[in-house]
Amino acid sequence: MESIVTYLIVGVTALVSWRAFSDHKLLARLILWPPAISRNRQYERLVTHGFIHADWMHLLFNMFTLFFFGRVMEMFFSQRIGPLGYLAFYLSAIVVAIMPTYIKHQKDASYRSLGASGAVSAVLFAFILLAPWERIYIMPIPIGIPAFVFGGCYIGYSIWMDRQGGGNVNHSAHLWGAVYGMLFTVMLEPQVASTFLARLMNP
Repeated sequence: MESIVTYLIVGVTALVSWRAFSDHKLLARLILWPPAISRNRQYERLVTHGFIHADWMHLLFNMFTLFFFGRVMEMFFSQRIGPLGYLAFYLSAIVVAIMPTYIKHQKDASYRSLGASGAVSAVLFAFILLAPWERIYIMPIPIGIPAFVFGGCYIGYSIWMDRQGGGNVNHSAHLWGAVYGMLFTVMLEPQVASTFLARLMNP
């Protein structure tokens, strides 16, 4: 069955997030809380935080994005490293995207982070490498934006907002997830880089 891993990730994430909305003990056990990792060696939190979300809008935005772009990337990765390879890519993206944040806040007992945004960014930017001129629609804007334009704006915005600090959005995870998604894809299939440039120059 095509896209089974993407459907599985979306389903599990939606179920766990839904349960955690009302189960505060579950939320507290899965969220990225630095002292739990550094003191109690609960390293699994580096992954589990990617399966819970702050609210329904947070969850729906991430899962809709993963649903549309993840199916394409699952096919791409599965042809090269199999469905389990794609799953490993997604899970590793959760960890890689959050590591700079964890290192920065590992002694901050007041810090917490949750959400699949880092891994979803990795999937999205891997897609942008393959289809830079594909249109990406951002509601409520009715006009599609070329994927590479969206990607450039997204990275620039994430860098700027991360430097500003504050707020409840982990822009660092978005940025590092995007970088990881592109690097992983190029390392797996080196000609993707030259193909990306060729497609960029010939829309």
